[in-house]
Amino acid sequence: MSPIPPDAALLDSLRIALAPSYLYIKFIHLFFVMIWGWSTAVAYSWYVKGAFLRWEKNPRDAQAIQRRNWAIEQFDKGVVLEHIAFPIILVTGPLLYFIGPWNLDFKWLLAKLAIVLLIFIPMEVCDYWLSHFGGNKEKLRRRNLPEQYERAIHLHWQFLKISTPLIIVFMPAVVFLAVTKPF
Repeated sequence: MSPIPPDAALLDSLRIALAPSYLYIKFIHLFFVMIWGWSTAVAYSWYVKGAFLRWEKNPRDAQAIQRRNWAIEQFDKGVVLEHIAFPIILVTGPLLYFIGPWNLDFKWLLAKLAIVLLIFIPMEVCDYWLSHFGGNKEKLRRRNLPEQYERAIHLHWQFLKISTPLIIVFMPAVVFLAVTKPF
């Protein structure tokens, strides 16, 4: 019988030490999944979407433009909760996999990981950029860059029109897979 490699022994010790915390880590994971999934849903549904639809119907209406600009700048501020939650999800998810009785033979887990890796992570990378970095509307407005400001608004609106249906479909799908483990 060959001795256990030191790295494997260390990982096993870590797994054993963390095992009693599994349900607490699972709670944290699920709590932040809920924050991530729903933190901007109300603002988008009730403020941003309405302001943008009104502006699309009346693109030269100064009041519609002002409301659209205000709504998207507030949305950029509010999305901070979502963007704090997502990294916590990306830490606690693999931690649950590491501690728990899971492996890649579980087809439900592969489906869930595919959604996260192929849809959610790329979507969030775009979202971070649009809300906080190069696409932050308030920063562009304060720097007096009206053309970039308008481009950023149009880009963010297109992003929201694409990403919202993805969240509506795939967020419940991931939760369904995690809870029911159907295959």
